Amino acid sequence: MPPTLSGQDQVQVKAAAASVVDLLGDVVLGVYLYGSAMTGGLHPRSDIDLLAVARRPTRSPEARTLIEGLMAISGRRAISGPARSLEVTVVVQSDVRPWRYPPRLDIQYGDWFRADYEQGNFAPWESPNPDLAVLLTTALAASKALVGPDLGELVEPVPRADLDRAMLDGIPGLLAELDGDEANVLLTLVRIWNTLATGAIHPKDVAAEWALARLTPAHGEPIRRARAIYLGDAPDRWDDLRPTLTRSAEAVISEIRRVSA
Repeated sequence: MPPTLSGQDQVQVKAAAASVVDLLGDVVLGVYLYGSAMTGGLHPRSDIDLLAVARRPTRSPEARTLIEGLMAISGRRAISGPARSLEVTVVVQSDVRPWRYPPRLDIQYGDWFRADYEQGNFAPWESPNPDLAVLLTTALAASKALVGPDLGELVEPVPRADLDRAMLDGIPGLLAELDGDEANVLLTLVRIWNTLATGAIHPKDVAAEWALARLTPAHGEPIRRARAIYLGDAPDRWDDLRPTLTRSAEAVISEIRRVSA
């Protein structure tokens, strides 16, 4: 395990990977830890990100069993007690190799879908899913094989044009979630801007620091708050900055459009 993982995080990673492998067996070609755990380190609000590559699409009962197992060990409502939120994505190798855009998603577990799962909807994600291009690029840049070979042996790199397209395609959905998921949306927007400008996918706090050097103080203040929340240095409260949230997001989107043009 990467040295940035605490003992509790390591136990959770192993349990999540085992949930996938125990259920799907030799259908699984590989399971990979990626994201914050492999780059800037896990912060208080960081998810544990896992990617699984499968030989075939999962069947509906398999998806339900996997999701129910992950619900038991993920997030504040985990049965064994509060834990980090998991983000577990399953892709079928033939859906992403050879590469084509937009890529298909087989399963995605995330605590933001928990209400859907509890209502019996065990496939609330979109597929094809442009954001999978960003996910795969992130995982190919830095990941640890928990099961199987190096990820680069199973999937192909995402062309830069498709990575840029995927980020731009995701902006309307992000804006729709600004009210209620303020910190994550703002930080994702600044990371899109940073990636379009630099060609690299940096941790959210690093992208925010980069953006703050390029925004006016008024537009930067919500970004500064979002970064502090992400790092665990401030409570997730927005009442005092709510009038400036949309203007800050629009300023970042204006820069995204400028860079992408």
